[in-house]
Amino acid sequence: MKKIIYIFFFILCSGFAKGQTNTDSLSTDVSLFDEVNLIADKSLLFIDSNNTTRPDNILQNQWVKYNSLKIKHFIPQDWVTKTLYIKFTLENNSPSADTVFFYPGNSFRSIILYKVLPFGGLQMIKDKSKKDGFQPIELSPGEKTAFITELHFSKRKFNSLNLNIIQKNYLSKFQKLFYTLTYDELVAGYLLSGLLLMMIFYNAANFFISRKKEFLYNCCYAICMFGLVFFNTYIERRSGVFASFFMGYLAFALLLIGTIFYMAFTRRFLDTKIYYPLLNKLFSYTEKGLMVLLLCYSYVYFFTNNFWLQSFVENCTKVIALAIGVWYIVIGIKQKNKLFNYLVIGNAILIFFSIISFLLIILPVTRSSFFSSALLYYEFGIVCELIFFLLGLTYKNRTELIEKIKEQEALNLGAEKQIFETKIAVLNAQQEERNRISADMHDDLGAGVTAIRLFSELAKRRLGKDTIPEIEKISYSANELLNNMNTIIWTMNSSNDSFGNMVAYIRSYALEYFENTGVNCIVHIDTDLPEFPVNGEIRRNVFLVVKEALNNILKHAKATEVSLALKKDKTGISLFIQDNGIGIDFNNLRMFGSGLKNMKERMTKSTIEFSIENKNGTLIILHRSIEDLTPLL
Repeated sequence: MKKIIYIFFFILCSGFAKGQTNTDSLSTDVSLFDEVNLIADKSLLFIDSNNTTRPDNILQNQWVKYNSLKIKHFIPQDWVTKTLYIKFTLENNSPSADTVFFYPGNSFRSIILYKVLPFGGLQMIKDKSKKDGFQPIELSPGEKTAFITELHFSKRKFNSLNLNIIQKNYLSKFQKLFYTLTYDELVAGYLLSGLLLMMIFYNAANFFISRKKEFLYNCCYAICMFGLVFFNTYIERRSGVFASFFMGYLAFALLLIGTIFYMAFTRRFLDTKIYYPLLNKLFSYTEKGLMVLLLCYSYVYFFTNNFWLQSFVENCTKVIALAIGVWYIVIGIKQKNKLFNYLVIGNAILIFFSIISFLLIILPVTRSSFFSSALLYYEFGIVCELIFFLLGLTYKNRTELIEKIKEQEALNLGAEKQIFETKIAVLNAQQEERNRISADMHDDLGAGVTAIRLFSELAKRRLGKDTIPEIEKISYSANELLNNMNTIIWTMNSSNDSFGNMVAYIRSYALEYFENTGVNCIVHIDTDLPEFPVNGEIRRNVFLVVKEALNNILKHAKATEVSLALKKDKTGISLFIQDNGIGIDFNNLRMFGSGLKNMKERMTKSTIEFSIENKNGTLIILHRSIEDLTPLL
């Protein structure tokens, strides 16, 4: 009987010894390491599937060793909405107090740490992990304490669980190494973010300058994509409340809102309401549908714990967006519109890189290099898409500017044409009035003056040698008046507005003027003179200058011969009036009175060069350059 009692006591003691050994094996001495220690092999795990466990009864549940579950890099998705409890023991065998940091991985909505009291109760430790996911733990000298952490995962598909204890002095280095583990990806991500930021400024500046809504929508789309790329790069390996919120909700919300702005931009950019009504209707309905999906997603995320429904809404949204994108590309290829093609190419590039990104996520690809990052391909596709959008906007602006210039030129031409037509109408009205006046003068005044001249001649014949001087003056004045009136009628009649008519009239006048005066008049006209219109004012000024010159020759030059020569040379057309008289005394011009001054003024007004000189008599030259011949009308 005694032997049986000894054997039983021995077995009992062995059991206690074995239990003590197991407990000690699950304890981590923080004084034995200086940097970081993985405690996964010394941790126990409990999954609260129904989320009904309370901290005061957590110790009564059945715990399992963490390593026995053989969890790979990411946790199973059915854990996302469940509460996980991790139990581990720390001891400090150093003579001084020590502080270590507990880091369970990324990313968690919350990390609640409890200290197991000696009598089985739990004491909550103040949560200091909300910012970066690192929870400090203080241990007194010789203290050995068990801890339980309550973990709530972020509502996303890819969550990792890595149980680490980090020494206080090593924390900053650990964070630096952990955050910059993929340095090339960080550089590329920030570089792409910078490009997106430049696009935001470009679109914003163009919107404030032009007030075109397509720049506003593209700017909003670029802002959403910038937030997506920048924060994905910044918090890719970080933890904390914001990281959890961004990965679980904000990233998808930015993508959804950006897609809505993208469709609004496309509708405005292509003016689909007018040119592509079917596409406009589809995008309009899709925008409203995406807004509804965003509201549904927000409700499921914030007010329910149904991760399956959340994932379903997210996947449905992505499938819809992909289907519309592919259909949009097909329509764009059929349209063969250059403006459309910019958006199609950008959209095709984004879809292509999105497919590569998706394949890198679902396939077992080791993330060992810069080119194996799924996120990087997607970000690169976004930037390429926006670059083509900007190219399209630039092309559209240039096209609209050209069209606006053409419209403005057309308006200017129309206005000029209207002004020209108005001037033509005024000139025609003036010319008609001139023709009417000249006809009236010819018919009425001409007949009256001719009658006066005729009656004066008859009176002279009846009186014979006893002619009264006044009758002689009447006859002479009537003759002069008739000649002057004929000249006025000639200048006013539009049918005479030609260079040939002017030359013929001057020739006829010169020959008739010197007839029966004893002065021999010679007229020479080149045969190769051009024909062009000459308005009545210039014809009148030229004729009056010629008339004044011939009158001065007859009265003052004492000439026996006068020549009029109209010649053409390389510089233009010149009229030479030469006599063989006594010449002109430039020091005493009283005999000319104001005649010479009037001749110069008339030619200046008609843009005809005038010169007078002594050359074996008097030489008067009227010259018109070739470039001034056309505006003679």
